[in-house]
Amino acid sequence: MILVLNGPNLNRLGTREPGIYGSMTLTQLEQRCEGWAKTLKLGVKCQQSNFEGQLLEWIQSASEQGFQGIIINPGALTHYSFALRDAIAGQDLPVLEVHLSNVHAREEFRHTSVIGAVCKGAIIGLGAEGYRLALEFFSDHLNATLERNDQVLPHPTRFA
Repeated sequence: MILVLNGPNLNRLGTREPGIYGSMTLTQLEQRCEGWAKTLKLGVKCQQSNFEGQLLEWIQSASEQGFQGIIINPGALTHYSFALRDAIAGQDLPVLEVHLSNVHAREEFRHTSVIGAVCKGAIIGLGAEGYRLALEFFSDHLNATLERNDQVLPHPTRFA
């Protein structure tokens, strides 16, 4: 089961700066994530909050709730939330950072991610496809872990 977290202002997708973020709503994005996860034979739970503390609590409790990885689009918290960074660093699940827009092609303050160093990787600027790629990574990662333990699950997609 993969936890997909979206941070501040992502509840406004579809209406907030569509020239940057597109016209897809958060509900539509979550539905796509659920569809991709189903195809990959993964469970997924999508949550969004405008409150840093709520995101911290979800991250801190993810492992004990049975999640095997976290995909996070922290929004503006990416650039200044050391609390979010510490929450990610202080738990044992792999985390992928995802951003819809290419933050490196935008305002300079967006070029720095304080959470990047404690994440497994980042997918930036590919729109909703970034979430799909993150789910594919986790599908491969979890299957590789099972294979190391001599267990194999059906797997429809593999990275080259």
